[in-house]
Amino acid sequence: MKTDFLYRRFVDAPLADAISDTPIVLIHGPRQCGKTTLARMFGGERGYAYFSFDDDIVAAAAETDPAGFVADLPAKTILDEVQHVPELFSSLKIAVDRDRVPGKFILTGSANALLVPRLADSLAGRMEILRLHPLAQCELAGERPNFLDKVFDLGFPTSSHDRLGDELATRIVAGGYPAALSRSTQRRQAAWYRDYIGTLIQRDVQDLARIRNLDVLPRLLTIAAGQTAQLRNFSDLAGPFQLSRPTIQEYVTLLESIFLIDTLPPWHSNRLKRLVKSPKIHAGDTGVACSLLGINTQSLAEDRETLGHLVETFVFQELRRQASWYPADIRFHHFRDRDGYEVDIVLERAGQRIAGIEVKASATIRDRDFRGLRKLKSSAGRRFAGGVVLYDGETSAGFGDDLYAVPIRRLWED
Repeated sequence: MKTDFLYRRFVDAPLADAISDTPIVLIHGPRQCGKTTLARMFGGERGYAYFSFDDDIVAAAAETDPAGFVADLPAKTILDEVQHVPELFSSLKIAVDRDRVPGKFILTGSANALLVPRLADSLAGRMEILRLHPLAQCELAGERPNFLDKVFDLGFPTSSHDRLGDELATRIVAGGYPAALSRSTQRRQAAWYRDYIGTLIQRDVQDLARIRNLDVLPRLLTIAAGQTAQLRNFSDLAGPFQLSRPTIQEYVTLLESIFLIDTLPPWHSNRLKRLVKSPKIHAGDTGVACSLLGINTQSLAEDRETLGHLVETFVFQELRRQASWYPADIRFHHFRDRDGYEVDIVLERAGQRIAGIEVKASATIRDRDFRGLRKLKSSAGRRFAGGVVLYDGETSAGFGDDLYAVPIRRLWED
């Protein structure tokens, strides 16, 4: 299988836009998702010099004399893994304020910049942040899809497609990390994910917070992976540990900051007062989740309950990855009320149009599978653009009222 440098990352178009009018552009995302490869390939074509703070000498020089280090940098520079040297942020601010040239610095970081106060505060108004995810299925296919346009504007014509079948479980287990995908067997992929998780927790978590019980984090992450696509419950997460609920909350925030966990907030409407206000929890990547849970393609296909949860997370992450280069801002939510109506994923485009995505691992669809989407439509009113039940079937078909049944593979295949 190809490695990441042979795949086009579709976030390159927003990156080109950002350096055209913004002095500093930060590409952040989980370690090993392809940030360095993207930055070097993109910057190499445009004359950028490259320095990595994974290099101890470079990091020590920047920590010792931040102002001098920045002053000596070339006119266009890539600074890789910038979260290792927070002392540098004030000097970058001064350099940009002195010479506000678009595209002066491209930074990369493996911690969520919004959770690194010195970075976010120092460079506010001077920096655009782009999120790079692990590889999307459409990037693996090498074709940019228009699924989001169809959900919001175009609709889905009636058509037939092959079922994914066992291929769906295989894609879920493989995940999206380039280095894992380059390995030839699932056993070797799982080994890479295990080593990756251990290294990430030992290294990047320690950069963000000094905690005594590092051994708790892999176990907590495994429990969270087992609860993916379900309502977040800190009491359940804290159950196996002799730790307080606030401590578990702090640890979950740390795992979010290094992109191993995502939180999906609830969607609210003034029309409905009986909405469940708890967020959902999602694994940051299904390959990581399956490795933590000891799941391969065969065991996943045989466990329908776990398959259902992981298919939902797989779809959620694919949509998030596609939204990262979509020209309009898309916010993600879930919908659930106390009467049992729910929609797995709610998309809100530019604060206006609302679309719903319900996810089924089954090969058949019935009218009752649209009950949550119809409730969402009623609540959203004129803002409702469309609703889709994604399933592992063969036919795209309309179910009236801007509602469609669509095979999951249509997410990345036009």
